[in-house]
Amino acid sequence: MHKTATRGTATRRTGPALAALFLGTFVMGSAELVVVGLLNVIARDLDVSVDTAGTLVTAYALGICFGGPLLTALTIRRDRRTLLWLSLGGYVAGNLLAALAPGFGVLLAARAVTGALQGLFLGVAFTVATRLVPAERMGRAIAVVFGGVAVSTALGVPLGTLAGQFLGWQAAFTGIFVLGALALAATVFLVPPVDDGGAPGGLRAQAAYAFAPRVLAVLGVGFLLLGGQFAAFTYITPYLEDVTGISGGTISVFLFAYGIATAVGTFLGGRAADRAATATLLGANVILVVAIGALHLMGTAPLPVALALAVWGLVGFGLVPSLQYRVSELAGPGRDLAATLPASAVNGGIAAGALAGGAAVARGGAEDAVLVGLLICALALPATWATRFLKARAEDGAAGAAGVADTDGTAAGPAPRAAEAAAARAE
Repeated sequence: MHKTATRGTATRRTGPALAALFLGTFVMGSAELVVVGLLNVIARDLDVSVDTAGTLVTAYALGICFGGPLLTALTIRRDRRTLLWLSLGGYVAGNLLAALAPGFGVLLAARAVTGALQGLFLGVAFTVATRLVPAERMGRAIAVVFGGVAVSTALGVPLGTLAGQFLGWQAAFTGIFVLGALALAATVFLVPPVDDGGAPGGLRAQAAYAFAPRVLAVLGVGFLLLGGQFAAFTYITPYLEDVTGISGGTISVFLFAYGIATAVGTFLGGRAADRAATATLLGANVILVVAIGALHLMGTAPLPVALALAVWGLVGFGLVPSLQYRVSELAGPGRDLAATLPASAVNGGIAAGALAGGAAVARGGAEDAVLVGLLICALALPATWATRFLKARAEDGAAGAAGVADTDGTAAGPAPRAAEAAAARAE
C-alpha cells in the first residue's frame, strides 16, 4: 500500500515537472531563432551590416554544437537537478546581458554563451525527463522536452519578432528574460530529485560509451536528416515566391501551418519512439523524401505545396525524439554525456545544410536548394536503414536501464526487466 501511495504521488509530480522543462526549452527555442526576424533592426541600431548581424545566429549555433558538450563534460559529476538550475539561471542572466548590451561585441558574446548553456540544459533536461517516467514512456518524456523548442517556432518566435519590430530588439530579449525567470522558478520548485542511475561518473568512462561507433552512426543520421531539411527550408520563402508564385501574408500562412505541423509531429513522434524508435527514424526518412520530392515536382501548385509542407512538418522534427531515444539507448551508462550530442548533431546539420542550400541558390536559385535537400535526405536512407541493426551491449542496457527512475528517486523497476523492454522496442 505504501508503494502504491508513493507511485501515485510520483505520478502527480511528473506532469508539473515535465511542464517546467517544457517551459524552459520553449524559452530557449524562442531566443535561438527570434533574431532571424530582427536582423535588420539589430543591424541598423548597432550600426553593423546585416550579414554581420547574421553572425548572431551562427554564434548561438556554434555554442550549442561545441559549448554544450564541453560544459557537460566539465560538469559530468554534478547533480542533474542542480545543473538544471545553474544552466537555466546562467541562461536567464545571459539574455539580460543581451537586452542591455551596449554594443554588438557584447551581444555576440552573450549569444555564444547562451547557446552553450542551452546545449547543457537540453542534455540535462532529456536525462532528467527520462528518469521521471517508466521505461515505456521515455519517448513521450523526450517529446515533451523537445516540444518546447517545436512550439516556440510556431508561437514564441513570431511573438518575439513582433515585439522586437515595434518596441525594439531589446524588448524581445527582455521578454525572454522574464519568461526565463518564470521557467527557472518552475524548475526549482517543480522538478524533484532524480537518481543518478549508477552511471560511471568520470568523464573518461562516460566518453567511452557516449562516443562509441554505434552512437556516432546514429548521430550521423541525425546530421544528414536535419542537414537535408535545412538545405531546403532555409530558402523556402524565396522558393514559395519564385516557384509557387505566392507572396506576402500567404507565405506567412504556409509557414505557420508548417510550424503547427512541426509541434504536433514532435508529440506524435514521442509516442512513436516509445513504440519503435528505429522504425520511426526509417519511416520518417522515407516520408521526408516523398514530401520534399513532391515539393520539388509540384512546386508551381499551391495546394500540393501546402500539403507537402504539412507532411514535412509532421515528420521533420517528429523524428528527433527517436533520435534522442536511440542515442541514449545505445550510449548506455554514457547517456549523461551523450544526451547533449543529438542537439550538436542537429545544429551542425542545420548549419551545414544552410551552407549547402546557399551554394545551390547561388548556382541556380531556390529550386536548386530544394533539390539539394531532397538528395541529401535520399542519400541518408541507406544509413538510416543500417542503424536498425545497432544494439547496445547487454551489460550497457542493464546499466542504462537502472537510470530510469520514478519521481521519488527510486528505480522504475528491476534493471533486467527494463533492459528487456528496451531491447524489445529496439527490434
